[in-house]
Amino acid sequence: MTFTGFPTAALDFYDDLEVDNTKSFWEAHKAVYAEAVAAPMKALCAELSGEFGEAKVFRPYRDVRFAKDKTPYKTHQGAFVGVGPSTGYYVELSPRGIRVGGGFYEASGPRLSAIREAIADEKEGARLVRLVRKYDKDGWEIGGEQLKTAPRGYDVAHPRIDLLRRKQLFVGRPYGFGEDAIGPGLVDRVRNDWRALRPLVEWVASRTDR
Repeated sequence: MTFTGFPTAALDFYDDLEVDNTKSFWEAHKAVYAEAVAAPMKALCAELSGEFGEAKVFRPYRDVRFAKDKTPYKTHQGAFVGVGPSTGYYVELSPRGIRVGGGFYEASGPRLSAIREAIADEKEGARLVRLVRKYDKDGWEIGGEQLKTAPRGYDVAHPRIDLLRRKQLFVGRPYGFGEDAIGPGLVDRVRNDWRALRPLVEWVASRTDR
């Protein structure tokens, strides 16, 4: 399966879906979704799978059971390669174009404790600090949910308190929707950025797999 790019119809589809997020719109345009969005995303992931592993291409339907927002469809298409629980590489198509990222998106209980113990460790914590600083310097966006205060058991004056507060840590950047972002060259662009994110992803995965 060869990735030949996302057609502009994919961007138009999501532009329209943001305006008319209804079952009637979806039923009238589901062939566009299948051909312009789902098929290219699966092809992109297939070309990357040899190096990074099989990706999960997310379903287009929102889980609205406990949500105030009852719109039924996601207004983006994401795919995720997991290398640990909620840890791995991400690529997304939305009306704003392509976005890539990596890190951990959820860590509760023992896994979050293990990550915090590693951050608190002088050697391992300093390594993570160097990684995050380099990503920031290179123009990546650092994101993820954070506590407003220090987690239980840690001093607010800890030198790595900003990292210890994190319940999530992901690093990403947008590509936009130009030809270099959605065209055939996207495969190499994502591959190179996922390689750049590998030290972060492996740092997290090695702590939560123990």
